[in-house]
Amino acid sequence: MIKIFGLAALVALSACQSSGGFSPDGLPGRAASAAEDVDGLIVGHRLMEGGEYELALRAYYRSMGEQGPTVDALSAIGSANLHLGRLGQADQMFRRAIEFDPEFVPAINNLGVVMVERADWGQAAHLFRTAFALDSGRSEEIRQNLRLALANLENSSYTDENNNNNFALVRRGNGRFLLLATP
Repeated sequence: MIKIFGLAALVALSACQSSGGFSPDGLPGRAASAAEDVDGLIVGHRLMEGGEYELALRAYYRSMGEQGPTVDALSAIGSANLHLGRLGQADQMFRRAIEFDPEFVPAINNLGVVMVERADWGQAAHLFRTAFALDSGRSEEIRQNLRLALANLENSSYTDENNNNNFALVRRGNGRFLLLATP
């Protein structure tokens, strides 16, 4: 009975020992913790696919905190903010991503989407043209975005019905002017 109890205790204690310097894949080396093996960008992308935009945003920020700002992290943060309806924050992150890499097509395209949400069709069309050219026309999504922006740009022209020309320019001195609406 004592031998069985002693054997059970020995097995239990051996299970509590460290891996002896072996990594989780069984190769000799430093045993890494699970937190060190997880890439915040990958976690964030999976959360985005699952519609968990707030959690994805946290994962992206964590990744940026560990690896520093990268074009991928900034663009991903912008995408999460776009899904959350935070257009100002999305705009800012996409612009920062484009500063890192002026030819990063996803950030340019997504900044165009922000401009569409703001109904800034001219800026959206310009961004989609740039993304389309950099992508060499391979992306059907960018092509559709460009078509949408151009169609809305043509439809947003001023007509007599929606153009209010009842303004007066009043000089206030020292090169200052005031624009007033007249009845």
